[in-house]
Amino acid sequence: MSGKYLVTGGAGYVGSVVAQHLLEAGAEVTVLDNLSTGFREGVPAGAAFVEGDIRDAAKWLDPSYDAVLHFAAFSQVGESVVKPEKYWDNNVGGTLALLGAMREAGVRTLVFSSTAATYGEPVSTPITETDPTAPTSPYGASKLAVDHMITGEAKAHGLGAVSLRYFNVAGAYGEYGERHDPESHLIPLVLQVAQGRRDAISVYGDDYPTPDGTCVRDYIHVADLAEAHLLALKAARPGEHLICNLGNGNGFSVREVIETARRVTGHPIPEVPAPRRGGDPAVLVASADTARAKLGWTPSRADLAGIVADAWEFAQQTAGNAREQ
Repeated sequence: MSGKYLVTGGAGYVGSVVAQHLLEAGAEVTVLDNLSTGFREGVPAGAAFVEGDIRDAAKWLDPSYDAVLHFAAFSQVGESVVKPEKYWDNNVGGTLALLGAMREAGVRTLVFSSTAATYGEPVSTPITETDPTAPTSPYGASKLAVDHMITGEAKAHGLGAVSLRYFNVAGAYGEYGERHDPESHLIPLVLQVAQGRRDAISVYGDDYPTPDGTCVRDYIHVADLAEAHLLALKAARPGEHLICNLGNGNGFSVREVIETARRVTGHPIPEVPAPRRGGDPAVLVASADTARAKLGWTPSRADLAGIVADAWEFAQQTAGNAREQ
C-alpha cells in the first residue's frame, strides 16, 4: 500500500496496531499523539512521531498526506459520566479542529474510530447500523456527535469518510497490545488475576437473561480490526460517509471469557460476585454484514482462545519488560 498517512492517537492500543499494519503494507506513517493515554513505546519503529495535540494538527498536516486515521480520544465510559466536559472538549472539540485542519490542507479521506457505545441499550441483536442510536454515556454521545460532524463535512466539503464502530476489541499483535491505565476491559483484567496482580476478577451481575446469567459481548481481535481500517481507506468515496460495525457476530459471556483464560493460562483465576453496573446491556453482538459487503472484510481470528492467548503472551512480555527496568 503506497501513500502517506497521519495516525492520530497512534501510541494507543488500536492506533499502534493499525500504524504497524500500514507500515507492513508499505505506507509512510506519521503518528500524532500527546501521550496522555498512549505510550511512546507503542509507536511502531518505522513511523515518524510527533508529540502533540489533535487541536494543533494544522501545524503538521499538509497536502502530501493521503488520509487521516483518527484514534485520538478519551474512552473511559465511567470517567465520562463524572467528567463529561472532558469528553466533549477533547473528543468533539478536538475532532472539529482536526476536520478544519484537513479541510485547510486539502486532505479529503478520513477513517474514524467510532464505537458500539453509540447504540446504547440495543433494541435487538445482532445490532445493525440502521438501529437507533441512544448512547447511555457522554463517551458514547461524544463519538456519535463526531459521526454527525463527519456526515456534515462529507456532504458540505466532499470528505470521503468511513466510521468503524468497534465492539469489544481484544488480543494483541506482536509487541502491541492493551496497556490502559486504569484498565477497564475484561480480558486484560482477567489476565492480571492470572499474573497475580489482582486477587480476583469481579463479575458484575450473574442474573442476566443469558445462558449463564452473565453479560454477553462480541469480541474482535485487534489485528482483524486493523485490517478493516486498511480496507476502509480503499472504500472511502468523496462526499460519502460510510458507517460500519466491526464484530464477529458471536457473543461470549463473562464466565466463558474467565473459563477460557483459565485454560489458556493454566491459572485458577478466582471470581467474586458484584452488583450489576448501571447501563450494562445483557447482550451486545454486532452484525458485520455492512463491513463484509462494503469493505470486503471478514474477521479471521474469531476464536476466543486464540484472542486470549495473544493477549496473555503480550501481558507476560509487558510484565517481563517492567521487571527488567
